Amino acid sequence: MIKSFSNFKKQNFQYFMIMINKSSGVIAFGILLLSLSCKNNENKEATSESTVDSVSVNSEEAEMVEAEPLVKDLYTADPSAHVFEDKIYIYPSHDFDSGIPEDDLGNHFNMKDYHVYSMDSVGGEVTDHGVVLDVEDVPWAKRQMWAPDAAEKDGNYYLYFPAKDKDDIFRIGVAVSDDPAGPFKPEAEAIKGSFSIDPSVFQDEDGSYYMYFGGIWGGQLQRWQTGEFAGEDTYPADTSAALQPKIAKLSEDMTSFAEAPKDVQILDENGELLTNGDNDRRFFEAAWVHKMNGKYYLSYSTGDTHKIVYATADDPYGPFTYQGVILNPVLGWTNHHSIVKYNGKWYLFFHDSSLSGGKTYLRSVKMTELKFNDDGSIKTLDAMVQNDSLQ
Repeated sequence: MIKSFSNFKKQNFQYFMIMINKSSGVIAFGILLLSLSCKNNENKEATSESTVDSVSVNSEEAEMVEAEPLVKDLYTADPSAHVFEDKIYIYPSHDFDSGIPEDDLGNHFNMKDYHVYSMDSVGGEVTDHGVVLDVEDVPWAKRQMWAPDAAEKDGNYYLYFPAKDKDDIFRIGVAVSDDPAGPFKPEAEAIKGSFSIDPSVFQDEDGSYYMYFGGIWGGQLQRWQTGEFAGEDTYPADTSAALQPKIAKLSEDMTSFAEAPKDVQILDENGELLTNGDNDRRFFEAAWVHKMNGKYYLSYSTGDTHKIVYATADDPYGPFTYQGVILNPVLGWTNHHSIVKYNGKWYLFFHDSSLSGGKTYLRSVKMTELKFNDDGSIKTLDAMVQNDSLQ
């Protein structure tokens, strides 16, 4: 596991940016991907078979896709997309350059507010509904409003978001509106029992709502292994089970947990928990769940290798069995996504750093169609590098 962002930059990103400056962006991207794919062979496990009867591991070559940034006047990241009132609504984080130097804790990702965007149709005009929540509006929050999500119930809309509290501990809050475009009014306190980052809410067909959350490293999940917040980072040994995302069923009021958070187990093809050294497959952050043909699909980011991968289960609690790669690494250091069905087609929302010329903390939201094979497996995508500039 890469423990230092500065080490990652030294090994990969500095050379990559030199190549960008020489107008060889596509070549540099290929070099970056090659360096990210160099792994410890002793930790690499076979993924050619699946224990899930209706889904098999991807074995085909990735399909190249080209996608334009949906927003070009601001930097946006971590898109959570939903269909509300027959429109696509996107709830991203809002990147900006706060002047904080890059460090191992992600302090340079110093987002302070949220915008909401909507589209009447795929490929249509994107409407910016402005700032719908600011960190100064949240009584318990101090800084770093990272990746949010949203849900609807009984005509009310709920915006779930992580932020650091007064003690610099990430908690998850909720804000409420009667309009999917906001503005949102925050609850006075963070959700009791919440911690870490990247909340995403899945509504099942029986009307139950579940929150998946957690992020390693800057997201602090590694500090909660005992159930209490630890002052220092500790990680499992490479041969031990990897840290897992969390799940908690939401209460009827949608503003609290109905139960204590539980681990979401992610298994390999032999039914064993993925290990911490399995950097190609283990969880890092950005858990997202969608359901198709009775099967639950858990997708997430592999932080060290910067891929979006997925696993499947027959129950929202899991266990989930690893299946394959949805999206290969994109331009920029992070990879964060959502998946939504609209007018009979599935779409993948993601971000990269093409609009900022490769700056890791200035990202832009994109979307592309997501395609499935007949057996329910997802076709792997490669997002092409673009040389855009902020307008």
